[in-house]
Amino acid sequence: QVQLVESGGGLVQAGDSLRLSCAASGRTFRRYAVGWFRQAPGKEREIVCAISWSAGNTYYADSAKGRFTISRDNAKNTVYLQMNGLKPEDTAVYYCAATTSSVYVRIEPYNYWGQGSQVTVSS
Repeated sequence: QVQLVESGGGLVQAGDSLRLSCAASGRTFRRYAVGWFRQAPGKEREIVCAISWSAGNTYYADSAKGRFTISRDNAKNTVYLQMNGLKPEDTAVYYCAATTSSVYVRIEPYNYWGQGSQVTVSS
């Protein structure tokens, strides 16, 4: 299995940028697709973006397109989420998750989760 730890969250103002990191352990990490999800108070957890194990394919939710970028460095066992132009509605706990499934654009296949990192964007 794989263990995931998120970092890089914090309190920022609207328009600022943040980069989240998801550090993974496990020899086979590079064979996992990884997604970033977020959950705001009172809302269901939703997918933000995801990247295939080979990094050849990515997916972005409409809310993330043009502002967020997912990338991975398999040599460092790390996946990143670069967030630019942050908005107050981006405020949430951000989670990274991993799956070996070929279906990686929905939440259901993800079975390994980090503990989350809080991102708060003030207006």
